[in-house]
Amino acid sequence: MFDVVVVGGGPAGLSAALLLGRCCRRVLLCDAGTPRNARAAGVHAFLTRDGADPGEFRRLGRAELAKYDVEIRDVAVRDAKLVDGGFEVDFEGGQQVRARKLLLATGVFDQVPAQDGFDACYGRSVFHCPYCDAWEVRGQRLAVYTPGGRGAGLALTLAQWSADVLLCTDGPARLEPPVRAQLSARGIRVRTERVARLEHDGGELRRVIFLRGAPESRDALFFSTGQTQQSDLARRLGCQFNRKGTVKTGRHERTDVPGLFVAGDASRDVQLVVVAAAEGVKAAFAINTELQKEQEPVNVTGSAERAG
Repeated sequence: MFDVVVVGGGPAGLSAALLLGRCCRRVLLCDAGTPRNARAAGVHAFLTRDGADPGEFRRLGRAELAKYDVEIRDVAVRDAKLVDGGFEVDFEGGQQVRARKLLLATGVFDQVPAQDGFDACYGRSVFHCPYCDAWEVRGQRLAVYTPGGRGAGLALTLAQWSADVLLCTDGPARLEPPVRAQLSARGIRVRTERVARLEHDGGELRRVIFLRGAPESRDALFFSTGQTQQSDLARRLGCQFNRKGTVKTGRHERTDVPGLFVAGDASRDVQLVVVAAAEGVKAAFAINTELQKEQEPVNVTGSAERAG
C-alpha cells in the first residue's frame, strides 16, 4: 500500500512527488515517457530554469527524488479504480498496486494540424504557446493557423511580439465584426484560403502554401486547434470536465472524486511549466493534509500511529 501514486512524470508530477517525499510519504511515481514538451527547445518563464532543456529538466527532477526514497517506474498506467481504503492502480503488463491517494498529472496532447510540414516544423518553427516561444521569434514574420478563426485571440496576442502577423483560417472566417475591427486595428491580415502545406528547410518554416492564391513567406507559425487528454483515467474515475476539456478541479487541485487530485496541464488553462509545478506542490500539500487527518488519533504518550 502506497500513500500516494502519482501518474505522470512531468513538472506537476515531479514537484508533487518531491514534496510528498519530504513529508516522509511512501510515493510511487509512474511515467509513460510522453511529455507534452518533448519537441520544445527549452523551458521558459521558469525562474532560474529559463531555457533549460526539457529532457534535462526531467532528469534533474528525477535525481532529486532519490534522496526522498520516491519510487519511480517507467510504465503506463492502464486503469485505476476506487476500492476500500483508496485506489487500485493497474499497469501495462499486468502489475497492480494500491494507494490511499491518487494524483493524475498526465497532461495533454496538442492536436497538430495534419497538413504536410506541420509535424516536421513542430517545436522548431511551429508552436502552440506564445508565452513559451514568441520571444525567440520576436519581430519576425509570423502566421497563426486556426480553422474558422476561432482562435483569433492568438493572433491579437502575438501582435505584442511582431508587427507582421498573418491569420490563416483555412476556410471561411467566422469572425464577429468587433473581432475583425480589432484585427484590422492591429494590422493583422486574414487569409481564408485552404492551407495546403508548409514549405520548410529542415524544420525551419519558409512559406505557407495555399490551395489557391499566392504563398506567404513566414518565419514562424503558431496554431490553435485544440488539445486532448493524454489519459482517460480521470474520465473513467468519474471526474467532471470543463468546457475546455480539462478536468474541473477545486481548491488545491481536488476533484469531485474523494482522494483523487489532478494537477498540471490536464486541469488548468494557464499551461506553463512553472504553473504545472506549482499546482503539483499545492496538490501534494492537500494530499499530505488529508492523510494526516486520516491517521490514528494521538495516544496518551503523545505519539501518533501512522495509518496504512
